[in-house]
Amino acid sequence: MEQYLSIIPGDEVLHESTSAHGASSSQNPLVQLDPGLFIWTILTFVLLLVVLAKFAWKPLLTMLDERQKSIEDSLLSAEKARKELEGINEESEAILVEARSEAQAIVADAKSAAEKLKEDIVSKAKSEADSQLEKAKNQIDVEKDKALLEIRQEVVDLSIEVAEKIINKTVSKEDNAKIIDESLTNLKNYEA
Repeated sequence: MEQYLSIIPGDEVLHESTSAHGASSSQNPLVQLDPGLFIWTILTFVLLLVVLAKFAWKPLLTMLDERQKSIEDSLLSAEKARKELEGINEESEAILVEARSEAQAIVADAKSAAEKLKEDIVSKAKSEADSQLEKAKNQIDVEKDKALLEIRQEVVDLSIEVAEKIINKTVSKEDNAKIIDESLTNLKNYEA
């Protein structure tokens, strides 16, 4: 330790002051127990502790309490935000499920409407075809009746001509009507 003391500047002065106070130069005054110094050191420490407690510890503890409250508030805010986010996620899932359900309902309705439209179109086309077929049948019946009537008239005219030639005389209207009725009756029997 002597070697370290020799390096310290003013070492000679320190040794001189220690010897002036009656101490030996070999012992360091900081490691010597002096009751007066001990009491003053304790009083200084207590005074420093009181001053620090009043002016430093209270603000420091207040600042630490505020920091703790700030951290707790941040944690509460984070938890609240997490819960809100979970709620929003649940709402968005519910909205997605509802949207999918509505989309499926719309698709089903569209398919149903398309099927109904198809059935309506087919039914309308069938009805129109049946109507056209009925009109055609009626037209054919009318044309058939007209043709039969013309044929009857021709048959009657031919019959009258043949009868006139055979009889070589003119047939009266009553005879003509009678011959027509007989010919029509024979023609009806022939058709049946």
